Amino acid sequence: MEVLHSKILGEGKPFIILHGFLGMSDNWKTLGTQYSENGFQVHLVDQRNHGKSFHSTDFSYELLSDDVIHYMNHHNLDSAFVLGHSMGGKTAMQMATSHPDRVTKLIVADIAPKFYPPHHQFIFDGLSHLDFDKISDRREADEELSKHIKDRGIRQFLLKNLYWVEKEKLGFRFNFDVLKDRMDEIGENIVPTAVYEGPTLFVRGDRSKYIQPNDFEEIKRHFPKAEIETIDKAGHWLHAENPKQFFEKTFNFLNS
Repeated sequence: MEVLHSKILGEGKPFIILHGFLGMSDNWKTLGTQYSENGFQVHLVDQRNHGKSFHSTDFSYELLSDDVIHYMNHHNLDSAFVLGHSMGGKTAMQMATSHPDRVTKLIVADIAPKFYPPHHQFIFDGLSHLDFDKISDRREADEELSKHIKDRGIRQFLLKNLYWVEKEKLGFRFNFDVLKDRMDEIGENIVPTAVYEGPTLFVRGDRSKYIQPNDFEEIKRHFPKAEIETIDKAGHWLHAENPKQFFEKTFNFLNS
């Protein structure tokens, strides 16, 4: 079984960070560095079909969770603090409920334990217009993408996945075809009976619709010790939109 790719920063208590859908470990480099300067050994992990990790046609949160356990075994980590954003949050929830002894504390960023209907179609529609036989640099890719995706922030996030496959030939790091085909499963919920009794923090953006007050009861059912915090002036990418407050709230929880 292949081991997930990661960047490991610093020395100290093991802390695994899992990015969201179409993201990668690099999205967390700035915050990861901050945690690593404050007593943590930070593992910025690329999940399967993302970043520099292996590609596979299989996708489920059980598999993504098992990938992280395999990664921990490979790196001799008995347990770790775990933070997951969006899709990574679902992976982290699945992992904490399936392997509670491996998760010291759990942080879930802007995702609830519930089913989300598919809502990424417009992104894949936009990305499918990028013809890398004709596009030779990032500026051209952004220009083409802007015809389909108006939000500059989303475009910049997606374009971070571009890399030189070979000389003068760009491509995506993520596994475009598989993720497009398995898009419906990204919104799947964790197992309905799943419970994690350990210390848990849910953080949500005040401008995001992903965690609503009517989700709090369901969060507490799966995670009885959950605290729920709101990050000001932030949407779904709350760690990028208000990194200062995100770091303060998560760091206080990690050290409490």
